[in-house]
Amino acid sequence: MKDLVELIAKSLVDNPDSVVVKETTDDNTINIELTVAPEDMGKVIGKGGRIAKSIRTVVKAAASKGDKKVIVDIR
Repeated sequence: MKDLVELIAKSLVDNPDSVVVKETTDDNTINIELTVAPEDMGKVIGKGGRIAKSIRTVVKAAASKGDKKVIVDIR
C-alpha cells in the first residue's frame, strides 16, 4: 500500500522529493501517513477534497483482498 500511495502522490506534486509515506500496521488496520510540502498540499487534497477521497478509494480497493481496514492520513 505504501508504494501505491507514494506513486500516486509523486505524480501529483511539483516537489516529488518531499513526499514521505509512513505505514504502520495493527491487527486489522493499516495506517498510511502521507506528508507533502506545504505548497503541494492543495494538489494532493484537491478541490473539495476530491483527489484525497480518490486516493483513499483506490487504496481501499487495493486492500480489499486482504480484509484489512486502511486509513490514509494526509499531512
